[in-house]
Amino acid sequence: MAHQIVWFRNNLRVRDNEPLTYGAEAAKKAGGLVVPIYVLDPHWFGTTSFGFDRMGRFRRKFLMECLQDLDQSLRKLGSRLWIFEGRTEEVLASIAEQIGAGGMVAATEFAPEEQAVVRRLLSELRESGVATRLFDANTLVSQEQLPFDIHAVPDTFSRFRREVETELDVPALAREPFELRSDRQLSERLRDIGAVEDLRATEAFRQVDYEADARACLEFRGGETPAWKRVEDYFWRKDRLGVYKNTRNGMLGGDDSSKFSPWLAHGCLSPRQIYHEVKRYEAERGANDSTYWLVFELLWRDYFAFIVARYGADVFRLGGLRKQPLPWNQDAQAFESWRLGETGFPLIDANMRELANSGFMSNRGRQNVASFLTKNLGVDWRMGAEWFEALLVDYDPCSNYGNWNYLAGVGNDARGFRWFNTLKQSHDYDPDGSYVRHWLPCLRRVPDEFVHEPWKMSVPQQAESGCTLKADYPLPVVDLYQSAERHEQLYRDALKRQ
Repeated sequence: MAHQIVWFRNNLRVRDNEPLTYGAEAAKKAGGLVVPIYVLDPHWFGTTSFGFDRMGRFRRKFLMECLQDLDQSLRKLGSRLWIFEGRTEEVLASIAEQIGAGGMVAATEFAPEEQAVVRRLLSELRESGVATRLFDANTLVSQEQLPFDIHAVPDTFSRFRREVETELDVPALAREPFELRSDRQLSERLRDIGAVEDLRATEAFRQVDYEADARACLEFRGGETPAWKRVEDYFWRKDRLGVYKNTRNGMLGGDDSSKFSPWLAHGCLSPRQIYHEVKRYEAERGANDSTYWLVFELLWRDYFAFIVARYGADVFRLGGLRKQPLPWNQDAQAFESWRLGETGFPLIDANMRELANSGFMSNRGRQNVASFLTKNLGVDWRMGAEWFEALLVDYDPCSNYGNWNYLAGVGNDARGFRWFNTLKQSHDYDPDGSYVRHWLPCLRRVPDEFVHEPWKMSVPQQAESGCTLKADYPLPVVDLYQSAERHEQLYRDALKRQ
C-alpha cells in the first residue's frame, strides 16, 4: 500500500487543485490513501531582517481560518487535513518514512526561500525513494505555456502581456476528487507522530483573536468557502464586475475592486477559476473593458511570479533586479512617520492607518505610499516591503516585492523614477476627502479646500475646524516637490556613476 502525501502550501482549496487530484488518482492506483498535510514552519512566523513580524495578526488569523475551512472540506470528502509543526523538510521527510509513502505532490512556489525548502526536501527524500512531483497551481498560465524561456521573461509588463495574450490558452480546471478515504490505523500513526489537533494551541495561532475594525472596507475571512461567497457577491449578486475598470481605483468602498487578493495569495481561489468565471460572466451578461481588465490584473500577478522565477534573490536585495546602486537611507524617524501614518500628508497617513488597523490597502493606496517612502523620503524600499509583509492579509512574496521593485525604480519600469504626486493623486482619487476623513477623524470638520492640505489653514480656521496643527495633526515632514526633485537628482546621479 503506497500512500500519497499531498503537501498543501499556498493552494488551500479542494477545487481546481491539481496536486490533490493527481495525488488522489495515484493513491487509488497504488491501493493507498491520500494524506493531506500542512506544516507550520517556525521560519514563516519569525521576524524580518528589519525586525518586523513576518506574519502579523491579520494574516495569521486569515491563515488559521483557511486551514480550518480546508479541513472541513476534506472531511466532507472522507479525509482530513493533518497539520504538523516544525521545519518543513524535516517534518515531511520523517512522515514519508514513517508511513511508507510512495509519493509526494505539491504546488510550485517561485520565491527563493520557498524553492530552497523544496531543494532541501528533495535532498531528504532522495535516499528513501519517495517520488516528488510539483504542479503549477497558482498562476493563470503555466511556466511551460510561456512563449519564451523563463530566463527570457520580458523586462516590461507590456511586452509580456502582448506575447502571452497572443497565445493565451488558460487550462481547464482540474477535476475535483469526488471521494477520499481515511484509515484508522494510519490516522493513529499520524497522531503519534505529532499531528496538531487544536490550532489555537500552536505557537503560530495562540494569539490571533482581535476585534475587527469597523472602519475596514471589507471583512476578510479565510478559506475556500468564504472565497466563493465573495465571487458570488461581486460577480453575480451585486454585478460589480461590469464596472470594475471604472471603480477599481476607489479606496473606500468594499466593492470598488474585487478584493480577491487575500484568497488568491493563500490559494483559496486559483487565477484559473477566476478567469473561467469571468468567461461565464461574459457569456451570460456580456463582455466589456471591465471584464478584460480583471484578466489583465491576473496577468500582472503572473508576471511578477515569473519575474521572481527569472531573477530570484535579486528581487529581494537592495539593488533590486536591476542591481541599481541607489543612495537609500534608513532614517528611523522618517520611516516611523510613514509607518504610523504621521507624515502630514492625509492621503499617505490615511492609507497607512488603514493598513495598520485592517491589514489591507487599495492598490492605488499602495502605489502612493510606496512612492512617498522611496521618492520623497528616500528610505530603503526593503523597509516598506517588509512592513507590508508583516501586515498585509493578501501578502505574497512575488507580488509584494515585485511591486516594490517597480515603484522604487529598481525593477520593471522603463520610466525609472516613477513618482506619484501625492496632492494630485489626492484630488483625483479622493476629491471630496471622504477617504481621508474616514481614517483621520481629526480632519472630519476641515473644509474640502484644506482636507488634503491642512497646513494651509490659518490659526482661526484650525480652531473652527477642530484640527490644530502639531497638536491634532502633524505638519508635513518634507516639502513634497523639493524632496521629489532632490531624490530624482540623486537617482540620476547614481545612474551616471554606474
